[in-house]
Amino acid sequence: MLTETANVQSEPPPLVAQFTSSPRGARLARQLAVRHLEERGYPPASDASCAVALVVAELAANAVLHGRVPGHDFGLRVAVDTAAGLVRVEVADAASAKRPPATRPSSAPEGESGRGLLLVDTLAVRWGSAPRHPLGKTVWAEVPITHPTTAS
Repeated sequence: MLTETANVQSEPPPLVAQFTSSPRGARLARQLAVRHLEERGYPPASDASCAVALVVAELAANAVLHGRVPGHDFGLRVAVDTAAGLVRVEVADAASAKRPPATRPSSAPEGESGRGLLLVDTLAVRWGSAPRHPLGKTVWAEVPITHPTTAS
């Protein structure tokens, strides 16, 4: 019996990687995310790639600065959903007790830090956090993108 198979285009697998909880690990996470988007048709200078790079950089830096637990790495997952026009960025760390604020972050113009989540809030259509079992949390953000053929 001959059956017809629907020509369904599926998204390529997401990027999933672990990094040492260090500034170097955060930098490598950002670079790998940019490369992942480039392989999917979003050049490094495109709006989509730049926005995702900034979100990954901020979430990875927060994982290193605030979520570091000695002996534990942080994880990165980047999933491109061109049909939905989104890139979902997830950064997981081992610190369960240190969760990001539940409300929109405020800007502290006189402070030397504290603007990272404000940047994430500006670039993402949604973001939040969820417990990670058995240990830690995952902070996620969904960044809007255009189809790679129209990406700038």
